[in-house]
Amino acid sequence: MANELTPDLLLQAYANGIFPMGDSHDPKSGLRWYAPDPRCIIDLDNFHASARLYRTYKQDKFKLRVNTAWAEVVQACASREETWITDEIFQIYSHLHKLGYAHSVEVYFEEKLVGGLYGVSIGGAFMGESMFHTVRDASKIALLYLVERLKERGFSLLDCQFMTEHLRQFGAINISRDEYTERLNLALAQDCHFADLV
Repeated sequence: MANELTPDLLLQAYANGIFPMGDSHDPKSGLRWYAPDPRCIIDLDNFHASARLYRTYKQDKFKLRVNTAWAEVVQACASREETWITDEIFQIYSHLHKLGYAHSVEVYFEEKLVGGLYGVSIGGAFMGESMFHTVRDASKIALLYLVERLKERGFSLLDCQFMTEHLRQFGAINISRDEYTERLNLALAQDCHFADLV
């Protein structure tokens, strides 16, 4: 299947609740496909962050941008001991980025990229893929900004795939595959735009 991977196939997989991951230990093994049950999401209406984080966010200490450093964000997310972001993943998601489906959120401090995240946007669904930070709070600020942007633009689903303690503190929940499919189908019917059309 890895040899046949195209942007259309990847988008079709997402529309069916399936996503790929690579294996950094054995990149030649190709991609593995996942559809977790339960599925982790952040209900946008129930997202919460600490008062301290909101204060930091509003201080304008960090500068936030969208889609200005795609490659740098993905490479920073992959820069760890174990990663599922193989060269094949990077290439196919970069193709999706050029087509306007994959997006990055960048966090800058003193004009240096210090955090960010990336994901895939289809209709009113945003599938978060990975995040990174090199200074305290940078990835949390990216997530806070992401949620605010999604709400402002009418999105209804933020898919986080797998639960982590990091996500749980923001109100992430696990839902069944059936409920996820229902939410996903409703979101796919929406006409939302993560980035402004050129």
